[in-house]
Amino acid sequence: MFRSHLTPEKIASAYHDACMAELQALKPGNVHVFADGHGMTIHDFVKSADVSAAVIAEPNLSVGERILHSVVATKNAVDMNTNLGIILLCAPLIHAAFSINSEQTLQQNLNDTLSQLTISDAQYAAEAILLASPAGLGGVNDNDVHEKSSVTLLAMMQSAQHQDRIAWQYANSFSDIFNFGLSRYSEAQDKWQNRSKTQHSAWATTALYLGFIARQLDTHVVRKYGESLATDVMNEAQDIEAAYLSTDNPKLIQKKLLDWDASLKGRSINPGTSADITVACVLASFLQ
Repeated sequence: MFRSHLTPEKIASAYHDACMAELQALKPGNVHVFADGHGMTIHDFVKSADVSAAVIAEPNLSVGERILHSVVATKNAVDMNTNLGIILLCAPLIHAAFSINSEQTLQQNLNDTLSQLTISDAQYAAEAILLASPAGLGGVNDNDVHEKSSVTLLAMMQSAQHQDRIAWQYANSFSDIFNFGLSRYSEAQDKWQNRSKTQHSAWATTALYLGFIARQLDTHVVRKYGESLATDVMNEAQDIEAAYLSTDNPKLIQKKLLDWDASLKGRSINPGTSADITVACVLASFLQ
């Protein structure tokens, strides 16, 4: 079978570019070029992308090894959890990209990748999650990461899908990305393509991020503060998104976005899951 034309160097570059694209976009409540937040700076995220890019795209690794090695590299570089969600989402996409060919799409390869995940992948991923120690991580009844896994990584994610939207992607073939995100990103790029490439890509990434927050509860917010506050954030996002998508000049909405950014950060609210899915969607767009 014809092997992918995507070399490890190209895949690493696509991952790094996706991380940078997300940082260039004004994403209320999250860290971006317009404002730091939550005790983290944009430099922490840039450094995290720098050190994890080559690691996550190494050839001949399993998905679980990609996850663990990338988290270890990040921990050694910045000693904080800046990109666990990004790594968990991007590792299977990258693994699938290594076997893209003229007969199968990235999405088809991803489905194969997810179905072939092993118990070892789950054990590596659990070790990475414990090392990163994300906010709100607690015990669960089934397949707790604090205990040695006896199920595959897919089964582990399936058991967590109702508490975590990243796990939900694994359990549902990354459908937030393939059934919504990619089309939203493409439409937003087309809408503002008369602007410079850097600008219209950043505005499109903001539209993508707002779309994810506006259509579902951010599970990072749910874990920290509960469903009621997460619902408030989703409703706020819907109002912002409506204004944003209706304008022909997104620059006119920048103050509204910055005001909401300050409001979220003033309440210590970080829709981090939505930001992680945004990176993965941009990566999928680049890989396709």
